Amino acid sequence: MQIERAQMEILAPVGGQAQLEAAVRAGADAVYLGTRGFNARQNAENFDDLASVVSFCHARGVRVHVTVNTLILDSEMRQLEQTAEQIAQSGADAVIIQDLAVLRCFQKKCPAIELHASTQMAVHNLDGARMLKDLGFHRMVLARELSLDEIERITSKVDLEAESFVHGAICMSLSGGCYMSSMIGGRSGNRGYCAQPCRLDFRCDGADYALSLKDMSYIGHLQELADAGVSSLKIEGRMKRAEYVAAAVDACVQAKAGRAYDEKMLEGVFSRSGFTDGFLTGRIDSGMFGVRTKEDIEETRLVQQKIHELYRRERQCVAVSALCSVGEDTVTLRLSDGVHTVSTEKEGVQEARNWATDTDQIRDALQRLGNTPFVLATCRVRGRQDRYLPASLLNALRRDAADKLLAERSAPHPHPVTEWDRNDPVPHTAMRSVLWVRFETPDQIPENTEDLEKVILPSDMLAEDVFKRRDLSGKIVAELPSICYPSFEEKLERRVRELQAEGLSEVMVNNLYGVSLASRLGLEWHGGWGLNVTNTEAFLAFEEMGASDLLASFELNMEDVSRLGGTAGRGIILYGYLPLMRMRACPGKKAGGCAGCKGERTMTDRTGRTFRLKCEGRRYSVLYNSVPLYIADRKRAVTEYGLLYFTRESKEETREILCMTRERETPAFDRTGGMYYRKLQ
Repeated sequence: MQIERAQMEILAPVGGQAQLEAAVRAGADAVYLGTRGFNARQNAENFDDLASVVSFCHARGVRVHVTVNTLILDSEMRQLEQTAEQIAQSGADAVIIQDLAVLRCFQKKCPAIELHASTQMAVHNLDGARMLKDLGFHRMVLARELSLDEIERITSKVDLEAESFVHGAICMSLSGGCYMSSMIGGRSGNRGYCAQPCRLDFRCDGADYALSLKDMSYIGHLQELADAGVSSLKIEGRMKRAEYVAAAVDACVQAKAGRAYDEKMLEGVFSRSGFTDGFLTGRIDSGMFGVRTKEDIEETRLVQQKIHELYRRERQCVAVSALCSVGEDTVTLRLSDGVHTVSTEKEGVQEARNWATDTDQIRDALQRLGNTPFVLATCRVRGRQDRYLPASLLNALRRDAADKLLAERSAPHPHPVTEWDRNDPVPHTAMRSVLWVRFETPDQIPENTEDLEKVILPSDMLAEDVFKRRDLSGKIVAELPSICYPSFEEKLERRVRELQAEGLSEVMVNNLYGVSLASRLGLEWHGGWGLNVTNTEAFLAFEEMGASDLLASFELNMEDVSRLGGTAGRGIILYGYLPLMRMRACPGKKAGGCAGCKGERTMTDRTGRTFRLKCEGRRYSVLYNSVPLYIADRKRAVTEYGLLYFTRESKEETREILCMTRERETPAFDRTGGMYYRKLQ
């Protein structure tokens, strides 16, 4: 599916009214913005009167995409429905979604609105894109970590519009898979409250600010992105100033037209010691990292005024045609944009005593549309040629017609809203409670596994001798990688088929792609923490896809876990060093590459706490929390299973923690209760 460069949409971030005007006047084809709730930038100004925003944009030929891209709690479902109704009534063009509950809400209540899968859904490969298509999405916002080849591999095989970030900040973690802000500070990025702890001074092997990436800029690669099948060019930055928005939009406009853009000005308005295109070009190295310096801040101050000129006036972007009919005493002007047509009539036409007003003079007066979004494309004059039309008459005629046409274009066109016969969730009653254990390697598995219902191992750690252990018969579950970039997809499928031949029948999935893969191979699948299940509607959606059971998000507290409805089994984590980030750009990677690295490093924060960094087959790295979660001794929601999530522990340590869990003992080591006993923000 090839997209012509001229057709590519420039999609601008809008955090408030000033940014809205800057985006539209600088030349954006579409904007994305949030209401007061359920968007991933809760700290932006955002918008209460969405209808007026949509009217403003539609009058100027600009589409509006509304972000509803956070995880939802059961207690918020009614508020979500009200938000959906508000968006439908505004006539917005699309909604950007992370949570399957939001997807179900809009499909039921507002079926006419386009559905775009947020980058927070963490779709990064072909199987994930296929899932989005099956779920009913119109567009996918691709993961920022993809290369050009990987983007093309996805877009060429799945009939979905592809949106790609082309400028702005890059999250260190795969979007939707970062839990650092919630685990460290109680503010969830998946809920729109990210505190950006990654921008603080984390250190790794002598490198400062080792989790801070430079901003991306792919504006010099627009033709390549077009060739790769990208149809929307997305600029990051809903927390940024209007000048930033205008500069980035203008750069995209120039580059899309094949003209040179002011890269120095773009860097001056905001950068972290320059830009990177490392993910897109496959040059993932230490050169991608950077911080905002004093010099960067001073440069921003110097370029502000110059940028303001980009959006000081209305952008004349809507072509109109005019038909002016001159009578004996009156003149009529019909103005049309090709869809809407308005007409206005004025008295005041005079007999020409010295000279008559000719066609050129009328055309000159009517094309003075500088304070409107209109530009005169064609003008025809008919009727009397012996009359005099004062300039004041022509000006009033033009203003009146332009105002009428603007009002026509601004008129709201609400989407129909239907009833959603949603039942309030009935709390689930667990009939039993058993132990599941996830090990990182077979060497960690102790001898006594009689009371373990499931034993989970990463798919690349399963070997023939594990299947031969009689005490593990019927218990083995292969954990699919949390991330599987397109270049590894075929290899993973071959590996899973080999394991099926050994007797594997169950997998644990932590990303939508795994649902597609497991279903295609006829495997029973268990939903892991990476599916971010925080509410009943999402739980039911995964049930309908075939989930045997689901691990509730570890960002939920016990009260919210207890609220979850549905009939499938569910679990919580009782112990483990929780994964905070999953990263393609490894902070431990040196200038010379991975040579000499054994796949294990440590990071320290500014307080001296140590975090484990583990490489997963040189495909991505995982950053684990500095202390383990342990709640086996505390009151908790009753679920079908509790999971012990072992990562770095020795066999002796796994044996000891298993005993502690069975006896509900209080540990002597430092631990955290995670978010289970805190309110999620």
